[in-house]
Amino acid sequence: MIASSPLKDKFKTMKKIGILFGQERSFPEAVIERINQKAEKGITAEAVQIDKIFQNVPLGYSVIIDRISQDVPFYRASLKNAAITGTAVINNPFWWSADEKFFNNALAEQIGVPVPKTALIPSREHPTGTTGESFSNLTMPLDWDAIFEYTGFPAYMKPYDGGGWRDVYKLHDKEDFFDKHSGTQQLVMLLQEEIIFEEYFRCYCIGGKYVRIMQYDPRNPHHLRYATEGKSPDPKLLKTVEEYTLRLCKYLGYDFNTVEFAVRDGIPIAIDFCNPAPDADIKSVGQENFDWVVETTANYAIERAKAQKDGQDNLTWGEYIKSSVGGKPLIAKAAPKTAKTAAPKKVVTAEKTPAKPKKAAAKK
Repeated sequence: MIASSPLKDKFKTMKKIGILFGQERSFPEAVIERINQKAEKGITAEAVQIDKIFQNVPLGYSVIIDRISQDVPFYRASLKNAAITGTAVINNPFWWSADEKFFNNALAEQIGVPVPKTALIPSREHPTGTTGESFSNLTMPLDWDAIFEYTGFPAYMKPYDGGGWRDVYKLHDKEDFFDKHSGTQQLVMLLQEEIIFEEYFRCYCIGGKYVRIMQYDPRNPHHLRYATEGKSPDPKLLKTVEEYTLRLCKYLGYDFNTVEFAVRDGIPIAIDFCNPAPDADIKSVGQENFDWVVETTANYAIERAKAQKDGQDNLTWGEYIKSSVGGKPLIAKAAPKTAKTAAPKKVVTAEKTPAKPKKAAAKK
């Protein structure tokens, strides 16, 4: 049980939802405004305020939506402390700290979601504090021929735990690989086959149940990636994309994530699904997508605030962790039930945003 303290007792009358963010403005400010507009009894929202962090002392928030701790280690440690004192943190800071893209791909294969062929590449330079002797178990040179045959060329190289399109390279042959890899310093990289796609989708998934499928083209300039034109996608394809999105987020345990799919020969292949602080700026995602993600986030945060209970763990843990702790096979359970999906802009009519929760959701 979590010990009582004067600071804990102070916040029992009002449940606060806080948003922790960095340079972004449009999304966090809109979510705060929307939650407060709903005027739910006993619930309010604000930007998280931190003036000190003491061990095992709460910050005073029932829910915190995390948008920046991936870049600020101080915030990540603060959120873990908040979680152990009863805050429902979106997303789970412990799992977020442990997760990365290479593991994501391995898990996807285990649960039947197609992914590109991907190899893990050690850093070009020794990590700080290590020498060549620290890598006694690494055979040098690596079996580059086998690696290149596995992924093929063209291929993409990117950090195994990166994001935001930083340090991503398109490679045309092995000479190109060695040239680009020589400048990656201490980054651990992935080498991944190129997927030539006919269609591409980026999907918001909130609460492991609300999905927004958006047509997307990563080849366009950043501000035009959601402004795509073309034929309407096959409804069966959209259903598969939705199912895969839900399955991945359920197993990973993310409350707020985006999943990207490149469609090759009619098969959606999950390209990137480790995005627990995805872009939600109105200038990039567009007004309709922005309105959906703000409304759905506000409703889900309120749902989590109502379900939050002092003195217990209020985090979401994915099926991967639950299966491991329970000593059960990873895919022993049936696939998650399909949720209603908001269709892509200009594809089919969007579903209404989930209604305001009438009662607290069950603890996950």
